[in-house]
Amino acid sequence: MSVVSLLGVKVLNNPAAFDAKYQFEITFECLEPLQKDLEWKLTYVGSATSSEHDQELDSLLVGPIPVGVNKFIFEADSPDLKRIPTSEILGVTVILLSCSYDDREFVRVGYYVNNEYDTEEMNDDPPAKPVIERVRRHVLAEKPRVTRFAIKWDSEDSAPAEFPPEQPEADAVGDDGTAYGAEEAELEAAEAEAEGADGVQEDAEDEEMAGAEDTAGPSAPKAEDEESDAGSEDLEAESSGSEEEDIEEEEGEGDADEDMEMGEEGEAAAQTEAGKGKQIQGQHQSEVMVH
Repeated sequence: MSVVSLLGVKVLNNPAAFDAKYQFEITFECLEPLQKDLEWKLTYVGSATSSEHDQELDSLLVGPIPVGVNKFIFEADSPDLKRIPTSEILGVTVILLSCSYDDREFVRVGYYVNNEYDTEEMNDDPPAKPVIERVRRHVLAEKPRVTRFAIKWDSEDSAPAEFPPEQPEADAVGDDGTAYGAEEAELEAAEAEAEGADGVQEDAEDEEMAGAEDTAGPSAPKAEDEESDAGSEDLEAESSGSEEEDIEEEEGEGDADEDMEMGEEGEAAAQTEAGKGKQIQGQHQSEVMVH
């Protein structure tokens, strides 16, 4: 906890001429007696590109500090034009109001400052060499930027922690680095095994595909030949069966004719029917040969 707290800052002469003094009414609160004085400083930022042009306009020691709310007026001179680049005189810059205890800064207030001519004509068409008598500054007091820092005051108890607190429980836990390395090794081994298994599987698939191609090539014609042979056997069987049936029927018809007719007519009819049966058998045989 800070022993001194800044309660408010008021810019008194604002706006003002560029070479006029800065005046601030500062209010702060002190919670306990202090052994040393407070040091207040006002810094003018001469350039936005380099800190070499920063100027400490003034500094003030305040003390001894009574406990309670305190108020005083801090005055500082205007910046030295010789230390400001000519191109940086006009435009927007920054002033910093800071306070330190025992050379340790604990609060800083920043303000934007706009430097411009007092007429629109000169602002629209500024002269090559700035006319300082016509330049006026405007501190944007409504939008300060306050930054606080934790410091050590008079007692050791007020000193901020330079290191994080000790954690015995965390120290008792094993080192995660070893476990992390072991997990990485196991993960790499598992990935290597998976890659090896994939390679063996791919080789086996390639061998199976090659074997299938070797067996499928020559066997196809055999299958076709067997099917054609089987088809031919069926056709021959069917043709032979049909021939036997036709012969039996013809013989039966021939016997009936012999019973019904007598003499030479019956024998001639039987010979005629037998000739027909031989012709039919010849036709079936020719069909089988074609197939």
